[in-house]
Amino acid sequence: MAGGTIGRHEGRAGPPRCPEPSTARLRSRPLRPPAGRGMTAPQTTATEFVKVGRSQLRVAVSGKGRPLLLLNGVGGNLEMWAPLVPAVNAETIAYDAPGTGHSATPWLPLPIPALARQAVRLLDTLGFTTVDVLGVSLGGVIAQHLAIRYPERVRRLVLASTTWGMPAYPGRISAWRTLLSPARYYLPGHYERRAADFLGGRIGRDPVLAHRYGETRRAHPPRPVGHLYQLCGGATWTNLPWLHRIQAPTLVLSGDDDPLVPLPNARILARLIPDTQLHVVRHGGHLVLLDSVDEVAPVLNEFLDGTRQRSQGA
Repeated sequence: MAGGTIGRHEGRAGPPRCPEPSTARLRSRPLRPPAGRGMTAPQTTATEFVKVGRSQLRVAVSGKGRPLLLLNGVGGNLEMWAPLVPAVNAETIAYDAPGTGHSATPWLPLPIPALARQAVRLLDTLGFTTVDVLGVSLGGVIAQHLAIRYPERVRRLVLASTTWGMPAYPGRISAWRTLLSPARYYLPGHYERRAADFLGGRIGRDPVLAHRYGETRRAHPPRPVGHLYQLCGGATWTNLPWLHRIQAPTLVLSGDDDPLVPLPNARILARLIPDTQLHVVRHGGHLVLLDSVDEVAPVLNEFLDGTRQRSQGA
């Protein structure tokens, strides 16, 4: 991978030291989605640690086609993208955000502009110029700022289960209490017990699927301080005054059963971003992008290919 510095992870107790530069290529490892309805088969994904500025990030690049940058939500790891990655017609670029999965934890919280800037530097390191960008939940807030601040880098934008920052149309108080605690990543059964109230949608209705997703999250949990830093970044930023500056064609995805980020947030985004299409999944929850791949992937592929009609799904 030309221009990148890649090293090995040195543990989870605080930010690891930066490794010496290397020209080692990304290694192929299986990225396995939870089995179940709407899930796709596992596929091999190149995964390695990449030095970006002072941060060491775990990165996965997979597939063929136009590059698609994936930005996750609070506490998310790159394994969470496994159901979606094989279903999209793109070369996907995913990474563990600072303090999550196996990426290094920064010494201080990174605000949304810094996280967007870090994403651009990662693209530079990997040799990508213009990309499509997909952000879910907190990742959607970062994706918006990336499109506002670096419009030349974003060809098309996808915003899933997200807001513009804070304040936003409020979700269920009990769902937000669950979000504020990293317990779902550490306590066996906690994710499963809270899935219906916290996430809604297919995961909330299917205990077996909720258990499989819970196992994925517990396998690569965020550090507690990393989880806190992400919450701080999301709670102290809003893109609302600048949404009208987004130039990229935008697809807003939402389920109508999202306890955390209710549907009105998606409708407001669709009104304020100039060139926007809205797709609502009936009975879809907060993770509609991942647990309803059978419906969402065709919509996503048509939008990224430029063949989706504006009137569809709104």
